[in-house]
Amino acid sequence: MRLGAVDLTVAAAYLFGIVAVGLLAAWRHKRRAGAAEEYFLAGKSLGWASVGLALFATNISTLHLVSLAQNGFDTGLLYGNFEWMAGFTLVALGLFFAPFYVRSGIATLPDFLERRYNRVCRDGLAFVSVLTGVVIHIAFALLTGGIILEELLGIPMMASVVVLCALTGLYTIVGGLLAVVVTECIQTVVLLAGAALITALAFWNLGGTAEAPGGWDGWANLTAVLEREGETEKLSMLRPHGDADGMPWYAVLLGYPVLGIWYWCADQTIVQRVLGAKDEDHARRGPIFAGVLKILPVFLFVLPGLLAYALYRDGRLDLSMLVEDGEVRSKGIYASMITELLPPGLRGVLVAALMAALMSTVSGALNSISTLISYDVVRRFRPTIGDRALVRAGRVSAGAALVLAVALVPALNLFTSIFEGMASIISHVAPPITAVLVLGVFWRGASGPAAAATLIGGSLLGVAVFALNTLRPDNPLNQLPGGFMMMAFYLCVLCIAAQAALSLLWPDPPREPSAAGLAEGGAAHGAPITGPPLTGADLAWETPLAALKIPGRSRLGDPRLLSAGLVLAMVVLYSLFR
Repeated sequence: MRLGAVDLTVAAAYLFGIVAVGLLAAWRHKRRAGAAEEYFLAGKSLGWASVGLALFATNISTLHLVSLAQNGFDTGLLYGNFEWMAGFTLVALGLFFAPFYVRSGIATLPDFLERRYNRVCRDGLAFVSVLTGVVIHIAFALLTGGIILEELLGIPMMASVVVLCALTGLYTIVGGLLAVVVTECIQTVVLLAGAALITALAFWNLGGTAEAPGGWDGWANLTAVLEREGETEKLSMLRPHGDADGMPWYAVLLGYPVLGIWYWCADQTIVQRVLGAKDEDHARRGPIFAGVLKILPVFLFVLPGLLAYALYRDGRLDLSMLVEDGEVRSKGIYASMITELLPPGLRGVLVAALMAALMSTVSGALNSISTLISYDVVRRFRPTIGDRALVRAGRVSAGAALVLAVALVPALNLFTSIFEGMASIISHVAPPITAVLVLGVFWRGASGPAAAATLIGGSLLGVAVFALNTLRPDNPLNQLPGGFMMMAFYLCVLCIAAQAALSLLWPDPPREPSAAGLAEGGAAHGAPITGPPLTGADLAWETPLAALKIPGRSRLGDPRLLSAGLVLAMVVLYSLFR
C-alpha cells in the first residue's frame, strides 16, 4: 500500500502549512510570550467554540481513526460507546465542574485538589497526570500514527514518529496554548472532512450489487451482509450479559463514568482548554459543544470499520495483504480503506487528516505537561520564579516528555488492540482520581487526609491489579464479567467507600464557609467573584443539584438548556442503536 506523488504533495503541503500557522500564532503574540498565563492558558481568551473544538481535537487522535476502525471491523459499533457516553460526561464538566475551576482561579487540576484538600493530593495528581499525558495522550497517538504512515508511505514507523514529533513540538513549545488551539481548530475541520469522505465512499461502494457496485443503498446491503453472516449484533451498542465481545450494557453504564470523569473532568490535557476560556459562560458552554461533536465519531470512525467488514465479506474489498494465518490483521484496516477506496489526490487528504489527529493530540498533551511541571513542580520549589523563567522550564519539560513518549512507542505496540490496551490502562488509573474528585465536589464532608490516603492507596491498588492481570491473565480478577470496564467500577466503589469512611473517622477541622461560596449569592448567578480564591469546603456544592441554579448569559444559550438538548439527543440515538 503506497501513495503516489500527488497524494504525497497534498500531505506534505498540509503538514508544513499547519506548522506555519502554529508559528504565526506564536509570532503574533510574541510581545506577550513571556507571560506565564499567556503561554500556558492563552491569556484566558478562548470562546466557547474554540474551547469545544479544542476539546474534541485533543481527544481525537490517530488512535481513534485507526483503532476505532479496527474495533468496528472486529466488534461492530460496540466501541462507539466510548464516544457517545462522553457526551454525558461533558455535560457534567460544563455544569458541575467548570464553575469551580474558573472561579477558583487555578492553572492546573492538581492546584484545584490542593485548594480543596491538601498538598499531598496535588502532588499525587500531578505525578499521575504527567505520566498519563506521556503514555496515553502522546505515546499511544504516536504508535497508531506510525503504524498507518508505515503502511501508506513505506517509511519505518519510528522515523515517521520522530519527524512528526519534531514538527509538532516546534510550534507547540514555541507558541504555547494559543498556538495549540489555533491549529486544533483547523485540524478538527480537516479531520472531520477526511473521515466523512471515507465513510461516504465506503457507503457508496457497499451500495448496488456485487456485479454493479455503487449507490446509496449501502445501509440495506450492510444489514443484509450481517444477517447472512449471522452477526447482526454488530449493529448494537448495548449488548446483553455474556456477549462474546466482553462489554455488556451494564459495563458501559457503570464502568464508563469512572473513566470518563477522570478523562474529561480531571485530566489536565483536556481541562486546560476550559481553563483558557475567557469567562465562566464560555467555560460552561464549550464542553457541551464538544459533547455535540462527540456524536460524530461513531459514524465517521467506528462505522467505516464495520462497512469495511461488510465490503470484505461481500467480496468488494481486497484485504489479502492483511491476511495472516487465515485471519485479517485488522490493525491495517484504515490504511487499506484509504488505498482501496479513495482515488489519487484524495488519499493525500486522508493522510493529512491522520496527521491532523496525531499532531493535535500531541500538541495539546505537550502544552498540558509543560503547565503541570511549571506550576506544580518548578514553582513549588522556586516560588519567586519569574514568568519568563517559568515558560522556559515549561518548554524544556515539554521537550523531555516528547523524547520519553517516543521511547515508549515500541513497548506499547505489544497490545493486540491498541484502543483496548489504552482503555485497560485508564481503567486501573482512573478510579481513585474519580472518587476523590466526585466526593470533593459533591460532598463538603470529604476530608483532606481521607482524600490523600484514597488517592495514594487506590493508585497503588490499581497498579497492583493491572500488573497481576497483565502477568497472570488467567487469574480470577481478570475473568470477571464486563472486563476492564467493570474492573474500573469495582475499584472506584472501593475507593469511594474508603474515602467516605476515612472522612468520618478523620475529618477536617471545623471552619466557617466563605461568603463567596458558589451555591448562594451573586456568584451563583454569574456575577464576578471578588476577594481571595475559594478553598476547602467552599469548593464543594452545597447540594448535588446546586449547580443547576446558575443561569446562562442568554435564554437560548443557557448551558442547562443546551445540556438537556444534548442528553435528549443521546437518549434517542441509544434507542435507535440499542
